[in-house]
Amino acid sequence: MITIGALSKRTGVNIETIRYYERIRLLPPPPRTGSGRRLYGAEDVRRLTFIRHARDLGFDISAIKTMLALQEVPEASCDEVSRIATDQLQAVESRIRRLLGLRTELTRMIKECDNGKVATCRIIEVLAEAPDAQDGQ
Repeated sequence: MITIGALSKRTGVNIETIRYYERIRLLPPPPRTGSGRRLYGAEDVRRLTFIRHARDLGFDISAIKTMLALQEVPEASCDEVSRIATDQLQAVESRIRRLLGLRTELTRMIKECDNGKVATCRIIEVLAEAPDAQDGQ
């Protein structure tokens, strides 16, 4: 059994985040010592590592809860987990498309800037325009 500090170090998850995950029932409440210190075991390390990795990949709390619940039924079909991962991939691809659009717009703004006076700065002009006006350019 390990303390919350050791769990934090082992998994790379902040102590306050671990407490939050307990409050929202992503992690089960741990047993406590007589003095009230939390104690965690190997299963808690595995579960928290899973949660951290899923969060790193952008999965939301709801999806993580669903996947954790599905792990409780190892003989069940993996279809739901696959659907959740597919939805996440589509969300990532959508963000990538938006970011590429942002990169294109920022590149265009920078290229149009002649680095003259702020009063005639093309970057400031573009940022001050209404989004509809920018679409027409």
